[in-house]
Amino acid sequence: MLVLFETAAGYAIFKVLDESKLQEVDSLWKEFETPEKANKIVKLKHFEKFQDTTEALAAATALTEGKIGKSLKKVLKKVVAKEAHEQLAISDAKLGGAIKDKLNLSCIHSPAVAELMRGIRNQMEGLITGLPPREISAMSLGLAHSLSRYKLKFSPDKVDTMIVQAISLLDDLDKELNNYIMRCREWYGWHFPELGKVITDNLAYCKAVHKIGDRTNVASTDLSDILPEEVEAEVKLAAEISMGTEVSDQDIENIKHLCDQVIEISEYRSQLYDYLKNRMMAIAPNLTVMVGELVGARLISHAGSLLNLAKHPASTVQILGAEKALFRALKTRKDTPKYGLIYHASLVGQTAAKNKGKISRMLAAKASLAIRYDALGEDTNAEMGVENRAKLEARLRQLEEKGIRRISGTGKAMARADKYQHKSEVRMYDPSGDTTIPSTSKKRKFEEVEEAAEEPVTPVQKTKKPKKEPATEEEVETAAAEGTPKKKKKKKEKKEEAAAVEPKEEEQQIEVTESTEKKKKKKKKKVKEEEEGED
Repeated sequence: MLVLFETAAGYAIFKVLDESKLQEVDSLWKEFETPEKANKIVKLKHFEKFQDTTEALAAATALTEGKIGKSLKKVLKKVVAKEAHEQLAISDAKLGGAIKDKLNLSCIHSPAVAELMRGIRNQMEGLITGLPPREISAMSLGLAHSLSRYKLKFSPDKVDTMIVQAISLLDDLDKELNNYIMRCREWYGWHFPELGKVITDNLAYCKAVHKIGDRTNVASTDLSDILPEEVEAEVKLAAEISMGTEVSDQDIENIKHLCDQVIEISEYRSQLYDYLKNRMMAIAPNLTVMVGELVGARLISHAGSLLNLAKHPASTVQILGAEKALFRALKTRKDTPKYGLIYHASLVGQTAAKNKGKISRMLAAKASLAIRYDALGEDTNAEMGVENRAKLEARLRQLEEKGIRRISGTGKAMARADKYQHKSEVRMYDPSGDTTIPSTSKKRKFEEVEEAAEEPVTPVQKTKKPKKEPATEEEVETAAAEGTPKKKKKKKEKKEEAAAVEPKEEEQQIEVTESTEKKKKKKKKKVKEEEEGED
C-alpha cells in the first residue's frame, strides 16, 4: 500500500511496510511514538518539492476544491503508475474519486488511513529526510498567508464586506451630523434665534450661517443661491427685529468652522450613499429592487454576509433586527413581532396599518428568494426582482380594495350603491297614557252589551233603560246645539284613537260595531212597542 501525504513543502509518497498494523486502529498511535518505530511502519519512497510559494498555493487551492493539480498529476504518473496494483491511501475521499476517474488508480480512505496520516504528520521531520524543520515552518507560514489572501480576494461571499462597512459608516455619519447640526443651531441661536424657525432645512441653515456671519450683515448679504426669495425676505426682516445677544468675532469664526464641518460631512455622505447604491446594484440587484439599497445593506450587515443571509429562511428575514422584541415576547408569552428591519422598506411603509403584517410576510418570502438568487445564481440581472415586486404591488392593491367590497357569501361581490328611500313610520299621539283612571276597552263594552242583550229582560228593567237612553240622546243633541268644547275634545280623542288602531283591529271593530248597531235597533223597536202598549 502507498500513502499520499501533502505538506506545505511538497508531496510525499510513503510505502507501508507492515499492513497488519493498520487493522488495529486504536493502538496504531503507539507505533508512531518515536521516529524509529515510525520508520518500521512506513518508508519514504518519493518526495516532490514545490519550487516556490505560487506553486504551493496552486496545489493547495486544487486540493481544497477536490481537483488534481499539475504537480500532483505528474507525481502520480511518475511513481504510482509503475505500481498500479498497489492501493493508494489518501486523506480526502473527493480527491480519491478524481484520481480514480482520471488515472484509473484504486484509492482507499478509512479511519485506519486517517490514523496513519496523523502518525505521519506527528513524525514528519524524522520521516522526510533532507528538509530542516526551520524550512518546513517557513514554507507553512508563507503558504498560510498566501492562501488567506487568495480566499479574501476571490471568495464570492467576502465581496460584500464593502457593503457592510459602507452602511455602518453611513449610520455613523448620520449620528455625527445630527449632533453637529443640533450644536450649530443651539450655538448660533443665542445670536440669531429667529433664523432657526425661518430655515428648517439643516444644510441650508449651515450654509446661510456660514455666509451671513454676524446678523448685522444680513441686509448686505445675497442669499439667493441658498434660499428662495420669500424665505430670504423673511430672514432679512427677522434680522432687523432679532432678540438675540451680541457675540464676538471669534465666536462667529468658530461657528463658521462648525458649519464647514457639517457641509463637508453632508457632501461626503451623499457621495457614500451613491457608492453604496452602485455596490448594491452590482452585488444584490434583485434584493435592491425588492427592499431598496439601505434596507438591503442593513440586512446583509446584520447577517454578516450575503451568503449567510441566503441561508436564513423567510421567517427569519422578516423579523431580522427585532430579536430583542422576539425573545421578550416568547418569555412573556405575548404576540411575536411581525417585522424587523424590513419595516423600513417602501412597500411596507405605504401599506395601511392593518395590512402591514401580511405585506411584510409576503415581502420577506420574495426577498429571501431574491437573496438566494443573488448569492448563488450566475446571472446579475434584476428581472426576477422586478417581476416579484410587481406581484407584491398587485397583491397590495387587492388588499386595499378588499376593504371597499361588501361582505357577502362569496366575498367577491363588489359594493353597489342602492337608491336611497326614506322610510319613516308615522306614529300618532296616544292620549290613553295621560289619565290614571282605568278605562275599559271598546271590546269589553261590546261584550257587556251582548251579555245584557242575551239575559232575560224583566218589564221593570225594560222601562228603566229606555228612559235613560233617550235622555242621553237629548243631552247629546242639546250639547251639540250649544257647541260645548267638551264634546269636541271627546270627538278628537276618538278620532286619534281610531287612527292609531291597526288595520286588523279596525276590521274586527267594524264587524262588532255592525252587530251591536243591529242589536241596538232591535232594542229600540222593542222599547217603542212596549211604550205604545202601555199608553
